[in-house]
Amino acid sequence: MRVPDFSGAPLAIEYMDDPRAWRGKLRCGPGPGAPVHAGSFIRQRRIVLDTALLRRPREHRRILVHELFHFAWVRLGPAERESWTALLTREAKAHARGELGWSAELAKSRIGPSDRASNHRRWRRYLSEAFCDTAAWLFAGITRHSEFTLARRHRQDRRAWFKDFVKTHGSIPL
Repeated sequence: MRVPDFSGAPLAIEYMDDPRAWRGKLRCGPGPGAPVHAGSFIRQRRIVLDTALLRRPREHRRILVHELFHFAWVRLGPAERESWTALLTREAKAHARGELGWSAELAKSRIGPSDRASNHRRWRRYLSEAFCDTAAWLFAGITRHSEFTLARRHRQDRRAWFKDFVKTHGSIPL
């Protein structure tokens, strides 16, 4: 699938050397926090990417698409969220293993037995990360990656969901 058109106010895209997530902020270089490729700041309409990604164009594209879709995620309507949630609930009930990116895989691994039923923040985090990783898988133009581990049948279901989503909207609101 080709990258859909986006609509909305402009986003700032910045670069940082060796970003690390620490207490809700990005810091550069060594020190406390977890190394990350990027971070999105929705209210500030800003994306920060690791400068090292500029030397890896395919990975840069994948990470950037993922971050762009964090902005789309917060603008999903209730029907779309319900539909996406139903899709991932069906996957969970089918014991689907794997994911379409490390972010979703990590979030999925943190879900507890009752998190889905209680709509816990861990489940909601997974829904968001799976949405963004799926968009990156579909729209970054990369067919193979070590992080694309979700079974083919579930990939097909997600592709169909996004195809309907893009068809309905024409452009993706950011």
